[in-house]
Amino acid sequence: MPSVTSPPAPTRGLAVVTGANRGLGLGVVRRLAARGHPVVLGARDATRGHDAAADLPGDVTVRALDVADQGSVDALAAWVRAEHGALEILVNNAGVHYDTGQTAIGADLAIAEEALAVNALGAWRTVVACADLLPHGARVVMVSSGAGSFGETRGGGGVPAYSVSKAALDMVTVKLAADLRPRGVLVNAVCPGWVATDMGGAGGRPVDAGVDSILWAVDLPPDGPTGTFTRDGRTVPW
Repeated sequence: MPSVTSPPAPTRGLAVVTGANRGLGLGVVRRLAARGHPVVLGARDATRGHDAAADLPGDVTVRALDVADQGSVDALAAWVRAEHGALEILVNNAGVHYDTGQTAIGADLAIAEEALAVNALGAWRTVVACADLLPHGARVVMVSSGAGSFGETRGGGGVPAYSVSKAALDMVTVKLAADLRPRGVLVNAVCPGWVATDMGGAGGRPVDAGVDSILWAVDLPPDGPTGTFTRDGRTVPW
């Protein structure tokens, strides 16, 4: 009786996750690697990135990545181009300054500038640098927050630097989604909810619940929505 050869397993495209040495980013890396994707764990501190990746399953590569530094982002894009040729999933998770101790009128604007540089411009810069690597059907996910929603925070004055930077990120999402729609690339913003991480603090929901919210946008079908803002697959008011 002739032997039966099993068909090869479907190939999984490359995923890049920024700000991924802890918390939500690390959770997303873990889940995508477990699915069989080769994953780049981007971290400003490569040593911390390697420590975080030590017990991860699958094919995980650590790359030093500072999304506020054009040279660092360009180096990542050049590496992806040389080693993989394309990028199927980009999760812009890098974020700083959940500034609970500030008010808008008394804010340290240097903190606000850094929040904008990382949370909004960093994600924008990364998509632009990788745009020619995104094939038809690629997914770009912007990890945003309800703190940047006018609908959810109207009348609230807390975390001003963080909120303004996430509101800016939401508009970046809309603009990039419009530009990339003709190429079949889906770009969506996701609020993972209040999650118990180093930034979010104790009391939030488990990291895996926030990761589920992010992966909803990764798992959209080819004809799925783009330019949206969701939490757990449900619309968040802009």
